[in-house]
Amino acid sequence: MTGGRRLSQAISEGDGISIRALVADADSARAAEDDGAEGLAETTQIDGVRDASSLPILFRVDALPEAARDAGADACLIVVEEHDDEEHLEELHARASELGLEIVVDVHDEESLAVSLERIEPDIFLLSPREADDDEEDLERILDLLPDVPAGKLAIADLQAATRDDVVSLERAGVDAVLVGSASIAHLVGGAPPAEV
Repeated sequence: MTGGRRLSQAISEGDGISIRALVADADSARAAEDDGAEGLAETTQIDGVRDASSLPILFRVDALPEAARDAGADACLIVVEEHDDEEHLEELHARASELGLEIVVDVHDEESLAVSLERIEPDIFLLSPREADDDEEDLERILDLLPDVPAGKLAIADLQAATRDDVVSLERAGVDAVLVGSASIAHLVGGAPPAEV
C-alpha cells in the first residue's frame, strides 16, 4: 500500500494546472520537486525515489499493476487499446484497485476514451497525442480529446516537450495536469501567462 500519496488528490488540490515530471533517477526526482513539480512519473523502478521525493508517482508503463506496486508508485497506467479484448481491461482495473493503486487510462482517440468509460469508468485520463495525423500538432490532438472527458474526471496531457505557451493553452482549456520531461520543469511552473501576440 502506498499510503497517503494519492495522485488524484494532488492534482485536484493544486491551484491551476499541475506539472508532473517524468524522471529517470532519484536526483531528477529531487530536482523536479525542488523546481515545483507536483507529481512524478517513472518508466522503471527507481532506487531511492521515495527517499528523494514525497510526491505521488505514476508508473508510466503499460505493465501489470504488481509492477507499479513494486516500483513504489501510487498509480498505474493502462493503455486502453492494448487491453480491449475479452475481460482483460476489467481484470487489470480490479487488480490495481485491490493493490491500492489509482488507475490512469492512456487514451489517444475518441474510441479508446469511450471504451474506457463503458468498461471501467476511470477517474483519471492521460490524453496521448500518439497516432496524430501528420498535419496535427501534439497539443492540438490533446485539446481535441479533452471535450470527450466527462465533467468530474481528471485529464492529464502527455506533452513531454511542452513549452510555457503550451501549458498556458492546456490550463485555459481545462486540462488538470501535464506530464513533461524532468528537464523542462523550472520554466513551466508559475509565473504570469505569456503575453498575447
